[in-house]
Amino acid sequence: MRLKPCLELSLALFFLCAAHPALAQAVPSATKTEPPFAIGAGFSGYNPDWKHGHLLGGTLWIDYIPSRVPSFLQGIGMEVAARDLNYGRSASQPNLREDLAEAGVIYSWRRYRNLRPYGKFMMGFGNTDYRTIWGRGHDSRTTTAMGGGVEFRAARCVWVRADYEYQSWPDFFKHPKNTPPAGELNPQGVTVGVLYHFNRPHFR
Repeated sequence: MRLKPCLELSLALFFLCAAHPALAQAVPSATKTEPPFAIGAGFSGYNPDWKHGHLLGGTLWIDYIPSRVPSFLQGIGMEVAARDLNYGRSASQPNLREDLAEAGVIYSWRRYRNLRPYGKFMMGFGNTDYRTIWGRGHDSRTTTAMGGGVEFRAARCVWVRADYEYQSWPDFFKHPKNTPPAGELNPQGVTVGVLYHFNRPHFR
């Protein structure tokens, strides 16, 4: 699968960054807490910005939210995500597909009762397949995205997430056969899913 090398690289960088604070300080075994990670999956519905309806698919999340940080950094964390949109496409674009691996910063506000809002900024690498007048087309791009959402605490460590993301895929339609001028794709959509948090220190 084309997404696999991108996801492997993103995960490697994610775990390298996450391991750094642990290596920088010695924590007695008696005071160790559960890993500050959350892992989850969801179902996504996106407008691919091809004017052909929506694409459906799945999303995976891994969040790292450290608990031992200065008070003004409470709620700051990292997120790695992978998304494959390969279903629900229009008959006019039978090859349309978008997949993406991304990583970035996520900020979670203090929860109100069982609700906790968050915002994020992500950078990643995306692939898209589509149909052109010359046949099947394929492009890959470095992408950026902004988004946010809300999580609802359904159980002790289980949170239901509703996530929105607006993406930028730059310099599209650059083709040797003189396709329309280069522009920007702006896929956007919503993902609903569930995350399991291995610890709860910052959910106050």
